[in-house]
Amino acid sequence: MALPETMKGMVLTGHGGLDKLVWREDLPVPAPVPGDVLVRVGASAVNNTDVNTRIGWYSKTVRGDTAVAATDGYEGSEDLEGGWAGALSFPRIQGADCCGEIVAVGEGVDPGRVGERILLRPMHHPVGSDDPNALATMGSERDGAFAQYTTIASVNAVAIQSDLTDVELASFPCAFSTAEGMVQRAGLADERVLITGASGGVGSAAIQSAKRRGAHVTAVTSPAKAADLRALGADVTLDRDAELGEEAYDVVLDLVGGARWNALIDALRTGGRYVTSGAIAGPIVELDLRTLYLKDLTLIGSTRQPVNVFTDLVRYIETGEIKPTVARTFPLKELRAAQEDFLAKAYIGKIGIVIPD
Repeated sequence: MALPETMKGMVLTGHGGLDKLVWREDLPVPAPVPGDVLVRVGASAVNNTDVNTRIGWYSKTVRGDTAVAATDGYEGSEDLEGGWAGALSFPRIQGADCCGEIVAVGEGVDPGRVGERILLRPMHHPVGSDDPNALATMGSERDGAFAQYTTIASVNAVAIQSDLTDVELASFPCAFSTAEGMVQRAGLADERVLITGASGGVGSAAIQSAKRRGAHVTAVTSPAKAADLRALGADVTLDRDAELGEEAYDVVLDLVGGARWNALIDALRTGGRYVTSGAIAGPIVELDLRTLYLKDLTLIGSTRQPVNVFTDLVRYIETGEIKPTVARTFPLKELRAAQEDFLAKAYIGKIGIVIPD
């Protein structure tokens, strides 16, 4: 197949407001280096990390929540900490989620991979890095799927066999791998688990991931979304301001942080585990160390994922053990509107992004 020399895509030109997202129709199609594959992107989706990266929220100078400056960006965020792993290189093509097709391969990659339908591992160890803790994230440390083509190391392009649409499959990679990583890190079994931010992409994925392990799931959400979350598998739903009780849960999967953080800690039983992979209500919390050691609690951060997390996820999709939750879709050219809709939080699950042919 003859490949074009240029492509359409949305480019992030710096930290700031929605005006930093610029539509381009003259972007060079990337060439796969040795070990890489070239992917024609079929669909992507919106994630919190897209907004967080755009506004510069990952900078340690930022202490507020992710909604305060989601339109305009945080003042002073043009520093060395604006991305997951430090400074970003602009312009950057964002888009952590990707369902697509391999259309070319770099040196050393089996040409037989051309034509495979794949999902891209959004967070991965950079191939060839000597640092065991090094991390590359699609749309942050390397260009992602908000364009017609992208590249990735062949090992991080995982083949999938599914009747789901590209948009449905693109709803899985970032949110579901994050949720699955949290669940695996917690060692969750048939226990009592509390999930915050349960109507979002990661939270709703965590409900499904926890239920397939036999857990009893309590989901924190708004009353308007409670029925939908029970349909996904939540056993109990609680309003965001509800009392959580004490010694009530074996595990807390937290994506919110903020002012109610201590209530989450108090809700854990003695010997309980707290896992976080987000802080949309604010990253700065206060911990009473006496609670930590007297209750023998375990606090766990969850970002990096063993390679099996994503391949496990693909297997769950192929066997129908989890299902996509796509609330609505937007064409890539309307990404600004998609992010505004995303920030309104008036939906369950994910917002899909359709990539132009």
